[in-house]
Amino acid sequence: MNNLVELINISKSYEGKKNIKVLSNINYNFKKGKIYSLMGPSGSGKSTLLNLISLIDFPSSGLIKLNNLKINYNNNSINDEIRANNIGIIYQEKNLLSDFTALENVYLARISSGIDKRKAINQSINILKKVGLNKRLNHYPSDLSGGESQRVAISRAIINSPRIILADEPTGSLDHKTSKDIFKLLFKLKNKDRIIIYATHNRYFANMADCKIRLVDGKIRTVNGKF
Repeated sequence: MNNLVELINISKSYEGKKNIKVLSNINYNFKKGKIYSLMGPSGSGKSTLLNLISLIDFPSSGLIKLNNLKINYNNNSINDEIRANNIGIIYQEKNLLSDFTALENVYLARISSGIDKRKAINQSINILKKVGLNKRLNHYPSDLSGGESQRVAISRAIINSPRIILADEPTGSLDHKTSKDIFKLLFKLKNKDRIIIYATHNRYFANMADCKIRLVDGKIRTVNGKF
């Protein structure tokens, strides 16, 4: 089967003083080897959808399958293992550990998968060199530019060779030139067994994807594909 992520009748609501429905009966299949852009106005559910796919959050109703495996949201330990070994997440604000160097931020993510520390360090050095940070390995996030920090965040997200890469406004706080460099790096990660899904408000970057998805009123309204 070519579907790596399947969303089946997915809805998500948040309860408070008012019951806010963010996603409503979404059905969609994400195919291996493709890059998807996710667009929509603020509050349309882009981040919510990415959080559901990443297993950080859970749907109010519906079913998610990852590589044909039905996700049981009551089993946190298994879901944590699935996330660590299969999903890489890139945030707009990088979420780097401020008291750790660029190298440490990456190899700590590698160690979490159970690999030997020395191997984790060597693999992390190689990835950081590939993204042009060989001279910044021992610098702290406060010493890095926005673009450099995002390269560290990308390196951390891909250190475990995930089959699913999710990026939530990965260049939202960067200038256009730096953003273009980051997206070039992101697109180099494409392969036949992986999917990349990124949320963006920028039409220029959205149009680079194999398929554009637009969320409006909690539903997928339009899909523009270049399959």
